[in-house]
Amino acid sequence: KGIEFIRSTYFNKLQYTKFSSSVGKFVGFTEQGMKNAAASNNNNIYMASLRAAKETICQPNIQRMYDNIL
Repeated sequence: KGIEFIRSTYFNKLQYTKFSSSVGKFVGFTEQGMKNAAASNNNNIYMASLRAAKETICQPNIQRMYDNIL
Protein backbone atom coordinates (compact mmCIF):
# COMPACT_ATOMS: atom_id res chain seq x y z
CA LYS A 1 0.00 0.00 0.00
CA GLY A 2 2.83 2.38 0.78
CA ILE A 3 4.81 1.83 -2.41
CA GLU A 4 4.96 4.04 -5.47
CA PHE A 5 6.39 3.59 -8.96
CA ILE A 6 8.27 6.70 -10.13
CA ARG A 7 9.94 7.37 -13.48
CA SER A 8 11.81 10.66 -13.80
CA THR A 9 13.66 12.22 -16.71
CA TYR A 10 16.74 14.36 -16.07
CA PHE A 11 19.10 16.28 -18.32
CA ASN A 12 22.18 18.06 -16.93
CA LYS A 13 20.95 17.33 -13.39
CA LEU A 14 17.66 19.15 -14.08
CA GLN A 15 14.43 17.19 -13.71
CA TYR A 16 12.27 17.53 -16.82
CA THR A 17 9.42 15.08 -16.22
CA LYS A 18 8.14 12.73 -13.56
CA PHE A 19 5.60 9.92 -13.68
CA SER A 20 4.21 8.84 -10.34
CA SER A 21 1.87 5.87 -9.91
CA SER A 22 -0.02 7.78 -7.22
CA VAL A 23 -0.73 10.66 -9.66
CA GLY A 24 -1.13 8.40 -12.69
CA LYS A 25 0.32 10.78 -15.25
CA PHE A 26 3.46 12.68 -16.22
CA VAL A 27 4.14 16.12 -14.80
CA GLY A 28 6.57 18.52 -16.49
CA PHE A 29 8.92 20.79 -14.57
CA THR A 30 10.40 22.81 -17.43
CA GLU A 31 8.92 24.24 -20.62
CA GLN A 32 10.25 21.31 -22.66
CA GLY A 33 9.29 18.91 -19.87
CA MET A 34 5.68 20.09 -19.98
CA LYS A 35 5.59 19.45 -23.75
CA ASN A 36 7.10 15.98 -23.27
CA ALA A 37 4.69 15.22 -20.42
CA ALA A 38 1.69 16.23 -22.54
CA ALA A 39 2.86 14.03 -25.41
CA SER A 40 3.44 11.07 -23.09
CA ASN A 41 0.10 11.55 -21.33
CA ASN A 42 -1.64 11.38 -24.73
CA ASN A 43 -0.01 8.02 -25.57
CA ASN A 44 -2.64 5.63 -24.17
CA ILE A 45 -0.65 2.40 -24.62
CA TYR A 46 2.46 3.83 -22.93
CA MET A 47 0.42 5.28 -20.08
CA ALA A 48 -1.40 1.97 -19.51
CA SER A 49 1.93 0.17 -19.20
CA LEU A 50 3.25 2.73 -16.71
CA ARG A 51 0.06 2.62 -14.65
CA ALA A 52 0.39 -1.17 -14.47
CA ALA A 53 4.08 -1.00 -13.49
CA LYS A 54 3.33 -0.80 -9.77
CA GLU A 55 1.61 -4.19 -9.91
CA THR A 56 3.96 -5.81 -12.44
CA ILE A 57 7.32 -4.48 -11.23
CA CYS A 58 6.97 -3.28 -7.65
CA GLN A 59 4.53 -5.75 -6.08
CA PRO A 60 6.36 -8.97 -7.14
CA ASN A 61 9.70 -7.63 -5.87
CA ILE A 62 8.69 -5.81 -2.70
CA GLN A 63 9.60 -8.58 -0.24
CA ARG A 64 13.02 -9.06 -1.84
CA MET A 65 13.69 -5.31 -1.69
CA TYR A 66 12.63 -5.09 1.96
CA ASP A 67 14.87 -8.07 2.81
CA ASN A 68 17.86 -6.41 1.10
CA ILE A 69 17.25 -3.07 2.79
CA LEU A 70 16.68 -4.45 6.26
